[in-house]
Amino acid sequence: MAPHADIPTPNEDVVRLDAPPRPPMSLNPPRIIIIGAGSRGNGYARATGESTNGVIAAVAEPIPYKRRQLGQKFIWGKAGPSAGQEFADWRDFVIWEQERRANAARGEDVPEGVDAAFICVLDEQHMEVIVGLASLGLHIMCEKPLATSLEDCVSIYKSLLSDLPNTTPSKVFSIGHVLRYSPHNILLRKLLLEDRVIGDILSINHTEPVGWWHFAHSYVRGNWRNESTTAPSLLTKSCHDIDLLLWMLCSSPPNSTQPAHLPSTVSSSGALHYFNRSRKPTAAGSATNCLSCPIEKSCKYSAKKIYLEPGHRGLRSGNTRWPVYIVVPDIEECIITGGASGGESALLAKLEEDYTTQTPVSEISSKNWFGRCVYEADNDVCDDQIVTMSWDNDPLPDIPDNENSLQGRGAKTAVFHMVAHTKKICERYSNIYGTDGEIYADSETITVEDFNTGTKKIYKPFLAGGGHGGGDDGLARQFILAVDAVKNHNVDVEEAQRIHVGCSLEEVIRSHAMVFAAEEARRSKAVLDFPQWWKNNVDSALVK
Repeated sequence: MAPHADIPTPNEDVVRLDAPPRPPMSLNPPRIIIIGAGSRGNGYARATGESTNGVIAAVAEPIPYKRRQLGQKFIWGKAGPSAGQEFADWRDFVIWEQERRANAARGEDVPEGVDAAFICVLDEQHMEVIVGLASLGLHIMCEKPLATSLEDCVSIYKSLLSDLPNTTPSKVFSIGHVLRYSPHNILLRKLLLEDRVIGDILSINHTEPVGWWHFAHSYVRGNWRNESTTAPSLLTKSCHDIDLLLWMLCSSPPNSTQPAHLPSTVSSSGALHYFNRSRKPTAAGSATNCLSCPIEKSCKYSAKKIYLEPGHRGLRSGNTRWPVYIVVPDIEECIITGGASGGESALLAKLEEDYTTQTPVSEISSKNWFGRCVYEADNDVCDDQIVTMSWDNDPLPDIPDNENSLQGRGAKTAVFHMVAHTKKICERYSNIYGTDGEIYADSETITVEDFNTGTKKIYKPFLAGGGHGGGDDGLARQFILAVDAVKNHNVDVEEAQRIHVGCSLEEVIRSHAMVFAAEEARRSKAVLDFPQWWKNNVDSALVK
């Protein structure tokens, strides 16, 4: 019989870690506007209220019930919105804020403004919103990915650093790379880079198991199914995994002034392996919708099973959140007005929506069909992909030529695997191999094996809720702490960015650039020289 997980075996030690404390509320708390009241906007609004010293002060969202729902829950409650608390469009907010500032300059009594924005609109809209807000000088947190093309990423970078080649930021900026901010990954990085519990890192194998039905929901039937309308799945799903690896292997350790250890090469392979017509069961015939398919009851991808039945967070399990409310955003209102049967009827009505051979392709591609056959969808993003990054020896020139000159800068390799067909859903795991030991890290524990002593140490970081192992809350907390430091404690932006956000603008661009380089390598079946690729594609664009 295996020992209980909490009972150490010989040469084994278990370390439990508590939750990080919530910052004390500021007397003049940072005020935030949420732009985009979808799942991520609601997630950051919740995180702000539960884990930060800021307040949500306004929302901009074109869909009325989404705007009303977020506002009632996080801003105005039952009292209803006041002036400056809700906007149907972010452009309306910009106009209102410009007028508010003009009125204040004339000495008029005006509502209090906001200090920062959480940008949670569709990925392809990020650049337009960031650039559109630039004139207001707000601190910005943008949900990942930063943009859906390298050109747009560089344009955003330039808009945030308007005094190039001076790269000193004028406002705090953060990106939704939430994996950096979970208690688990913060501890993992400390163990690797500060405590050096396995010596120098030699290689990392990191896997993101997307989940078979989760992939079908988001990347076959949902918003992120087609590169022409969004971006590759490596960007939309896994850009923060690439960022996590670069944070561990490329970025300088905390309190270090040494330059980043840049990757030397990148290569990638992957494709859409499964979700296409060649895999469609013959018995399904010409059906394009689950509810009219003759084999619906036996198909694991049945939309009725996934969204209605209890097995996969369906409505009958009592779940009205993700993924159910992605299909019917006002599902709670449907249940309030029509009871459980009203909710089921609304959900089934959406799942029954279908198209025919006469339906224009433009109409089919313009919306999500959550009841469609997964083998008949217009998806083209990879459902399995591997990215390999390598680093060469890069000793620091100002350190004598001994073992310390390569500390943290020796040759190493990182392999990332994004795989759709898994039972686990986004429960990432990594094997990390070093000169003095190895680590296995999953979503709950970090297990360190020491080659020198033969001992095993198991760390159990606090398992925070709220998404991404507490990363959502951690990101919101650190971004708002940075805004608070600038607003209330006379800390300059660059220092607040470094101390609280812990991620520079260059790191944001580098992580995204690595994704675009990997995609180029995959399509061309090549191994790219990353420093040269960066010079050709990023440095050259910054000077145009």
